[in-house]
Amino acid sequence: MKEKDKKSVPANEEDDKLHISKSVFQTSREMQEKADEELRLKREETQRKYELKKKKAAEAHDKRLEQERLELLKLKTGVIDESEKLSENDTAEVKRSFLQKVSSFFYLNKWWLSIATVLVFIGGLLVYDLVTKPRPDMIVLMIGMNQELGEQSELQDYLSQFTPDNNNNGKQFASLYYIPYTGIEKEDFVNSVPQKLTAELQCADSVVIIANKDIGSVLTPEDTFVDLTELYPDNPHVKGYRFMLADTDFAEKVGVDKSFVSDDWFIAIRKPQDLIYSKKEDMQETYDKDFIAFDAIIRDLT
Repeated sequence: MKEKDKKSVPANEEDDKLHISKSVFQTSREMQEKADEELRLKREETQRKYELKKKKAAEAHDKRLEQERLELLKLKTGVIDESEKLSENDTAEVKRSFLQKVSSFFYLNKWWLSIATVLVFIGGLLVYDLVTKPRPDMIVLMIGMNQELGEQSELQDYLSQFTPDNNNNGKQFASLYYIPYTGIEKEDFVNSVPQKLTAELQCADSVVIIANKDIGSVLTPEDTFVDLTELYPDNPHVKGYRFMLADTDFAEKVGVDKSFVSDDWFIAIRKPQDLIYSKKEDMQETYDKDFIAFDAIIRDLT
């Protein structure tokens, strides 16, 4: 009997602890609920005061407008000759500070000013790029699909060493314009090849061209290029208007494997003639300037 009584004691104590624990949690919850309620009431009071203040400001504004309307009506009907209220408002508007006027101007025109700022920024970048970008002494067109030769070789550096300093900036720089013409209409369209060909071949900026046999489907070579047999009659690499590159050390000098310079790759120079975007006189000027480099390249590869 005594053992049972002893065992029952811890159970009672455990119930008391559980009861105390529940009381603590209950009290904490009630305190939190009270705090939340006080915060809610405080927010409602703040919102109420704000709405009241806003309402009074709106009423005062409407009242002022109504008074000004009545004053203006009295002036128009001749009841009064002048109005102190209207003159006070005009004076107050005139007496705005310079900073207030500037601030008002920027606020009212912020969208237009933002657009103007963006346009000025873009214009500045374009001008900077135009001024700082190296001007080429010669432009050489490379027409035909050959990524290794057109993008991964040292062809541009090779051409530059033969180019006179035509723009008198103290540097020799030939710019290579690579146009990856394949003759496959879909591929060429995706790469904007037709547009590039039209733009470059119908202006007088470039006369020296490096190309392969596919050039025959773009233009009429015999009518476009100079017959090199008249200029270099004893040169073994000359075939009509073409100076063939395959059997020269061209590949080695531009840093590519010989397999990337197939038998149909050549270099040629265009005849001066009237074009869509340029006159024959302009093309003749480019020809006279670029032929010096063209001739030096032919002699270097022979």
